[in-house]
Parts: sequence; structure tokens; C-alpha cells
Amino acid sequence: MTSISSATQALLKKHGYHLAGTHGAVKTCLWLNKSLRSEGGCYKAKFYGIASHRCVQMTPTLVCNHRCLHCWRAIEVQTEVPEKWDSPEDIVKDCLAEHRRLVSGYGGSEVMNRAKWKEAFVPKHVAISLSGEPTIYPYLPELIDAFHKKNMTTFVVSNGTNPQMLKQICPTQLYISLNAPDEDTYEKVCAPLGDTWENIQQSLEAMKESKTRTAVRITLTRDVNMIDPEGYAHLIKLAEPDYVELKAYMHLGFSRKRLSRDNMPSHYDVRIFSEHVADALGYCIADESEASRVVLLSKDGKKCSVV
Repeated sequence: MTSISSATQALLKKHGYHLAGTHGAVKTCLWLNKSLRSEGGCYKAKFYGIASHRCVQMTPTLVCNHRCLHCWRAIEVQTEVPEKWDSPEDIVKDCLAEHRRLVSGYGGSEVMNRAKWKEAFVPKHVAISLSGEPTIYPYLPELIDAFHKKNMTTFVVSNGTNPQMLKQICPTQLYISLNAPDEDTYEKVCAPLGDTWENIQQSLEAMKESKTRTAVRITLTRDVNMIDPEGYAHLIKLAEPDYVELKAYMHLGFSRKRLSRDNMPSHYDVRIFSEHVADALGYCIADESEASRVVLLSKDGKKCSVV
């Protein structure tokens, strides 16, 4: 029995989400669609070498302890913590089954690359970042291992509020979303359901000791958090990540109820702000994607591939 109400399920379905098990979800992204049509790949393809048409976008839980202004997810819809959690094996099985069902829907397109379409049924990457906060799922280490056993790479995106879980996981790449240079801005931008600013700093310090590849991701929103690049650099130094991604807020999904199009910075704005952060941090610009309005920083100005 799912812990997600019928009204919430209907809303999620309307926006392209498919439930995986009783509390997880999967959704195809715009870039999978574009890749299948040979119209390019996402910035993760450019930065890290993943194949966009072979990537699964999923989450083991829709529960989140943040209510971020910039989030395109349905954060206004309350999702309760389930009384019983699905096993990692069941989530992987249901997630891949739903993903293949979604991919099958592209079969009738006349402009689709059929070779890529066939490859899409055998995904090689999973982005555990669709919605919710994945570290709330108590079996996240086992879920990552289950994907790895299928020879899939894993990108986990966390808001950093659960440092103890971050210390336990070893995905292919571990992200922490850092969307404020100070606590006051954090409260304004992320509207956390609890006092978690100290937890985020602990998570950044834990990231420094991680045995996997690491990245700090910042969503930049004009007139909201595009301030104090030195403050961001100070926090990022706690983690010493391999990469820093600075990406523009995009006026999409449910965020349109909270922010306006004027809050979207241009790629030029992102580039200039990224240069300031890089200078304060001692990092270099390694790459950028103008289509996605994102800039990649690394310690040595280089990037590497996951494949």
C-alpha cells in the first residue's frame, strides 16, 4: 500500500512522474527526449561523459525537508514518511520497469534515432535526484550498491541535511546542493523544516573525506542568492570537492508559483558570478554549457569522464 495519497498521485502523474514501488518515483527528462532525437545531451553528458538517453532520473522517496523557492518539484504537496520502506531491490526493479515503459512510448516517433532508442532500454546511469531528499531513505547505501551491481553509474544529489548518511554512501558522484552563502539566506531560499544549517556544514566537512568523486552544486537565483561569492567559497572549502557546478535557476514547473522569469539569470550572469567564486576558491573554469546556463569549476581546470 502506497503512502502517497490519491490526489498527490494524480498530480504527480499529470506532471510525468511514475511511481516506483510504494514511495519512489521515476520520470524521463527533457534531455533524454532530445538525445533520442539526436538533438544533443544534457550538461552531465558534456561534463562527465554520461549518455543522456541511457540515464534514469529517479528518487527512492518523495519526502523532503526543504521547501526551496527554486525547486521545480511539487513541494507544496505533502508526502508522509511511509510506515514501511520498500527494499532497495524492489525499488531498482520497479524503477527500471517504469523507466522502460516510459521509453517505450517514444517508439512511434518518426524523428527518433532507433539505435539510441534500443540502447535506452538498457540504461547505464541513474541520477538519484528527481524529487525529495534521498538521504531520508534509510537503505540508500544498499540502493546504490544494487544499481552498481547492474553496472550502472550513480549520481546522488543531497541537500546535505543528513551528514551521517552521507558518510555511509559511495556513489559514482556525490553532490551537495549549496544554495546560500550564509544561514539567513539559507532560511530564505530553502525554507528548511528544522534547524539544519549546522548539518549542512557537517556534510560539507564529511564530503572532504569521501572516497568517491564529489561536487557542490549551486542553483543561482537572481535577486535571491547571487550574493557574496566569498561566502560560498568559504563553505565550499570545507568540502574541497572535485567539482563545483553553478547553474541558473530555470523558471519551470512548480517554481513558477514562487518566482518570476526575471529571477532567471542569463548564462553571462552565471559565468561572471562563477568567475568570482572561482577566484575566491582558487579553482578554475573547466567547462560550461550555455544551453543549460551552467559553469563547471575544478581544482585544475580539467574534467573527467565516468565512462
